[in-house]
Amino acid sequence: MKAKDNNPVYTDLEIVENQYSNRNYEINISIPEFNCVCPRTGLPDFANIQIIYTPNTHIVELKSLKLYITKFRNLGIFHEHVTNKIMDDFSKACKPKKINVIGDFHPRGGIKTIINTNSEK
Repeated sequence: MKAKDNNPVYTDLEIVENQYSNRNYEINISIPEFNCVCPRTGLPDFANIQIIYTPNTHIVELKSLKLYITKFRNLGIFHEHVTNKIMDDFSKACKPKKINVIGDFHPRGGIKTIINTNSEK
């Protein structure tokens, strides 16, 4: 993954105070039109990214998440790396009690990949 000014970083994710931090509840976000670029072939990769988290004191504002996700469109990155990067950036931004990120990549070349990451504090 090459570093560029327009690469996604955790500071792109705007956080908002969780007004129900005294309660454990789950937020399930689905991004069915995710795309990035294969770093080997330069061909586009498409996926459904699912972010499931139990917020702590902050939640991620969804428009900022959309803009963050859009930055992956021209980024050459492996499926495993993109899924873990999203989890790491999301965790740095809002410090959830629990998070699970699933990268369900569409088949290309006869191979389908699903990456499932999770972290609980």
